[in-house]
Amino acid sequence: MSLVSRWGLSVDDPTVEDLRHALDELDEADDEHPDAWVSHESGWTLSAFGTGLLIWSDLESSHRHMLKVSRSRMLALWMRLRDGDLAAVEAEPWQPGTPSTERESD
Repeated sequence: MSLVSRWGLSVDDPTVEDLRHALDELDEADDEHPDAWVSHESGWTLSAFGTGLLIWSDLESSHRHMLKVSRSRMLALWMRLRDGDLAAVEAEPWQPGTPSTERESD
């Protein structure tokens, strides 16, 4: 399992603090680097965006998403994926496809 922060730092077997730090980095808007993600050996990835978008995807190009996800929920789902509990992540109320990843203007 690995974490990739929005600035490209890769951490194998990240700690809870590593995950929190990566989520905190999403507070700063950056259209070129909008997300951070956790990848599991199975090929599933959970990408978090500063906008509250969360994308669940696999190597077969299956993409699902949730909108307006809180940072605490993102952290909880990243931890489940980190711990190998793919079934718990899969059981979330995912919507099909991937919406725009751009930030809405104020």
